[in-house]
Amino acid sequence: MTFWRNKTVLVAGGAGFIGRHLVRAILEAGSKVYVLDDFSTGQEGPLKTLDQTNLTVLTGDISQPTTLPQVDIIYNLASPASPVHYQSDPIRTWKTNILGTLQLFDHAQACNATLVQASTSEVYGDPLSHPQKETDWGHVNPVGPRACYDESKRAAETLLMDAVRTLGADIRIARIFNTYGPGMTVSDGRAIPNFVAQAKSGKALTIHGDGTQTRSFCHVSDTIDGLLRLGEVAAARGEIFNIGNPVENTIFEIAQEIVTLFGDGNDIVFEGRPIDDPQRRRPDIKKAESVLGWAPKVSLRAGLLSLLDLEEPVLRDIL
Repeated sequence: MTFWRNKTVLVAGGAGFIGRHLVRAILEAGSKVYVLDDFSTGQEGPLKTLDQTNLTVLTGDISQPTTLPQVDIIYNLASPASPVHYQSDPIRTWKTNILGTLQLFDHAQACNATLVQASTSEVYGDPLSHPQKETDWGHVNPVGPRACYDESKRAAETLLMDAVRTLGADIRIARIFNTYGPGMTVSDGRAIPNFVAQAKSGKALTIHGDGTQTRSFCHVSDTIDGLLRLGEVAAARGEIFNIGNPVENTIFEIAQEIVTLFGDGNDIVFEGRPIDDPQRRRPDIKKAESVLGWAPKVSLRAGLLSLLDLEEPVLRDIL
C-alpha cells in the first residue's frame, strides 16, 4: 500500500455505504481524504468515528458549482444506488450522474488528477449475454423507471471514454456489481438488508418475483480492494473493469441462507417483481484478474456473518 502514502484524495459520495469503507481504507493507508457529500442518502455519523487528522468533510452537491480542493485522485461514488433512492427523484439522479460527473472530470483535468468513476452493473440492463463482459453493450429500457440510473451511468461512461480518446485523460471506470456488508441500512431497500431485518425480527422474508432471478453478491471489503487497485495500477488508465463476485446465486437461495444464519424457520413469501428488474446478473472478471490482479476472497456465508459484528449502525435499530 505504499502507493497511498501522502496522497490527497477526494471521495465524492464518501458518506455512502461503499464510500465510507473506501474513505476508511484510504485513510488507513496514509492518505489525506476530502469527502464531498450532500447527505441525501449518506450518513455523516460513521465518518466521525474515523481518524479526523487527515479527513475533511465538505457538504455539497456535485451537480452544482462547488469549490473543490487540489487533489491527486478523485473517486466519484456520488449517486444513489438503490432503486428506492434513485427512483424517488429521477431528475436529481440524472443531474448527479451527468452534471456531477462532468464537474468532477473538469476538476480532475484542472488538477492533473486521476478520476476513478464508480459505474454500475446496471449499464448491462437485463443482459442478453451471460456472464457480462466489459465489451457487452447491454440491454436497457431507455424510458423505464430504472432508466434515470441505468442511462445516466451509461451517459457518464460515454463522456469519460470520449475524454480518454480525445484528451488522453487519466480515467478508470469500475462497473460495480451488487455489494453488501457492514454499513448498509434497512432503508436501502435492497435484498440482503431487507432479508436480514425480516429474519431477525421473526417476519417472513419477502422476495419480489419468483426468486429464480440471480445476483452475484460481493462483500464490500472485496469491492474496496478492487477500487483501490483501480486507483493505483497504471495499466488501468483508460479502461473499464467489472468489479463483482462471479459466484451466482438465485434470490431464493440467498433468502434461504439468511434464514439459516439469522432466522428461526421464517417463511418466504413472494410479491410482484419490479419493472425492468434483470433476470440474471454475473460478472466476467477476467480483465480485473489480469490487469489489476484482483478477485474477491470473501465467501457469501462469511460475508453474511460479518453483519453480526458491526462497528457502524447498520442493522442496530432493528436487531
